[in-house]
Amino acid sequence: MTLNQNKKLYHRHVAAVTMRIPKICDTFQGSMTRPQPHIPVLLQETISLLNPQLGEIYFDGTAGYGGHASAVAKAVGPSGHLILVDRDSEAIGALQEKFGQRAEVVHSDFASAAAAFRARGRQVDMALLDLGVSSPQLDRSERGFSFRTAGPLDMRMDTSEPQTAADVVNSMLERELADILYQYGEERRSRAIAKAIVRSRPLQTTEELANTVTRVLGRGGDIHPATRTFQALRIYLNQELQQLRTALPEILELLTPGGRMAVISFHSLEDRIVKEFFNRESRDCICPPPQPVCTCSHQASVRKLTKKAVAGTEDAFNPRARSAKLRAAVKIKNQKEQT
Repeated sequence: MTLNQNKKLYHRHVAAVTMRIPKICDTFQGSMTRPQPHIPVLLQETISLLNPQLGEIYFDGTAGYGGHASAVAKAVGPSGHLILVDRDSEAIGALQEKFGQRAEVVHSDFASAAAAFRARGRQVDMALLDLGVSSPQLDRSERGFSFRTAGPLDMRMDTSEPQTAADVVNSMLERELADILYQYGEERRSRAIAKAIVRSRPLQTTEELANTVTRVLGRGGDIHPATRTFQALRIYLNQELQQLRTALPEILELLTPGGRMAVISFHSLEDRIVKEFFNRESRDCICPPPQPVCTCSHQASVRKLTKKAVAGTEDAFNPRARSAKLRAAVKIKNQKEQT
């Protein structure tokens, strides 16, 4: 099949599924004027790519407050099954109240949950990861994720974990802090910020940390100067990138042949991991380019449904949407399975 034929088939598929989306998503579109606990990002695009069918099984590794899951539940109907996973105990409570016996709700990180289900021989038809921090987590100052409101310097997605962001900034060596800010926040002035943090210790609140960073970087521009520092500390504390690298192959193993997986990321570090994973798993050979003969025996296991990431747009109800990127793939039978 040529690339143009493949593109035409994909666009026909998306158009066909999109015909059903107003019915699936009417709950959210009809209530946009009322305050919501969380507005799901790229909802219609995600449902188009996951293409839920009656009776299918859905795995949501970051179910949050059930935004995407609600749309999927309508599509799969009463005969379908939902596996809803989240690290946040508050989100777990909301999911249990919202879905009741309709869903299998699991309090866990998505990497551990995917590995556990795979070890039990479970399989699913669809899987979604909506990465990063949720709007309710950002909006509640006591969770310590936001630099815009004063609160304890916490940032734990799972509040049962012992270490907080305050522990990190108050105990780490200056060099280690600088490495975290550079590696996970891509902060170019990481060394200067780390030095200022060490000199300002102890830091116990989000306001204290934000002010410390602002004194180094100054104000100006559309992005708050503490954005990258807060991002870096959150990613490090919650091991977000390690979780993602571990979870992607586990989730792929969970999928039935023909199963679809989608990932929504919110910054370049996450998106790069997802992009590279889908690129690798969609190729039959992953040997280095100069090598004349393939020796890796790698077989493609997915077909990408998104040639490029689907980008989020400005959303007055959810500012996070503007930085969102959605990628998706469908699991295929490789030649070894077919013979």
